[in-house]
Amino acid sequence: MILEIADIRIQPGRQAEFDAAIEHGVHSVIAHAAGYRGHQVHKGIESPERYLLMIRWATLEDHMVGFRGSPAFAQWRAIVGPFFAQPPQVEHFALVDER
Repeated sequence: MILEIADIRIQPGRQAEFDAAIEHGVHSVIAHAAGYRGHQVHKGIESPERYLLMIRWATLEDHMVGFRGSPAFAQWRAIVGPFFAQPPQVEHFALVDER
C-alpha cells in the first residue's frame, strides 16, 4: 500500500466552503478510482488554511497513472482547485512499521 500526502494551502476565509468541497470531491470522484483504499482529511489548528489530504492507494501506479491520467483527475481539480492559494505539495510514502 502507498500513502499519498497532499499538503494543501487554501485562500484565507474559505475554510467552510473548502471543507464541503473536499468532502464532496473525495467521496464523489476519488473514492471511485481503481486502487483507492481510504482517506483522511486533516485541517490545521494553528494554520486553518492548511489541510493534509492522506489517501491510501493499492499501488503508486493506481494514483500516478490510473487516477492522475484519467478524466477523473480533472473533475477532482475542478471541485477543489478554485480554493488553492498555491499548488499542493504531493508526496508518496511506503509503510515501514505499524502497530
